[in-house]
Amino acid sequence: MVSESGGNQSVERASAVLNAFTLGRPALRVSDVAAEVGLGISTTSRLLATLESVDLVRRDPVSQLYELGPAVLTMAGIALNNDPIYRQARPVAQRLAWELGLGANVAVRRGAELFYLLNVEGQLAQKSFSLMGQRNPLHATAMGKSLLLGLAPEQCRELLGPEPLHGFTAHTITTFEALDADLARIASRGYSTEIEELALGRACIAAPVRDHTGAVVAAISLSGALSAIALDEREADLGRTIVEAADSVSIGLGYLGPVHTPVREVR
Repeated sequence: MVSESGGNQSVERASAVLNAFTLGRPALRVSDVAAEVGLGISTTSRLLATLESVDLVRRDPVSQLYELGPAVLTMAGIALNNDPIYRQARPVAQRLAWELGLGANVAVRRGAELFYLLNVEGQLAQKSFSLMGQRNPLHATAMGKSLLLGLAPEQCRELLGPEPLHGFTAHTITTFEALDADLARIASRGYSTEIEELALGRACIAAPVRDHTGAVVAAISLSGALSAIALDEREADLGRTIVEAADSVSIGLGYLGPVHTPVREVR
């Protein structure tokens, strides 16, 4: 029988092997995986063989490269379909993408990054890959800034780390003073924007999603190329649209709006 400590180590190693596969490197040799996780070739080979036996990885018969297997898709589908935010947001995002032709995205916060639960591509924003499961920075994205609305300024500083914040383009916000000002504008108007802050030629508009307690639990956005989304011409219209979409998802999660405590009459 495997000891508890040995079992934990096996799980950690198996997890490290699975996490070695990324969007940039979806197919790997045994030696690639071994180098990534810091294990010997023989140990890594045995781990991959075990994972292959339960369909968590598969080996291409021609190239002999390993890639993630069908069992991962099955587990991902179960996890998504059990997520209340995904269930409430999916039809809303599909409608937005269909009607506007833009990309419609839903994300939650995982630590100091946003985590995509869902993306639907309209005809003006088609991609050959899915954003689901990918991560992006909070300070350089419209959805990330909407997610930061749930945090106090001191929490943002602790979460995002020291200045300067990482600049992805010349348009990225890199100081907390500028970020605080942007978040104040977002809180006032109800939606956030990002124009070439993460990638040149791209723009996004997003709004926060709240749960039954009023806490910000997700963000929903519309994204696309600058020419497709045309925020310089229709920011107000798209702002109303994305806020209404976020409100729809929030209501589905039980949000009833801000709670105002009545002032007690003094006698």
